[in-house]
Amino acid sequence: MEQENNTPTMTYTQAIAELEKIVREMQSENCSIDNLSQYTARALQLLKICKAKLLTTDEELKKILTEIEPS
Repeated sequence: MEQENNTPTMTYTQAIAELEKIVREMQSENCSIDNLSQYTARALQLLKICKAKLLTTDEELKKILTEIEPS
């Protein structure tokens, strides 16, 4: 499994795509028990990226909506 060196600049779409790849690898009959810890650690990193991006987007949308609402 390749790890992205640019994790901090990774987009939400890239993180989701890598998570899906990890899930496929973990479900594969060829998945080695020796790799499960590495896969799980990377999945956790990617989930944190996704959560941060979703929270940021939510905050930005709330700010925009308050700006367009009448006082």
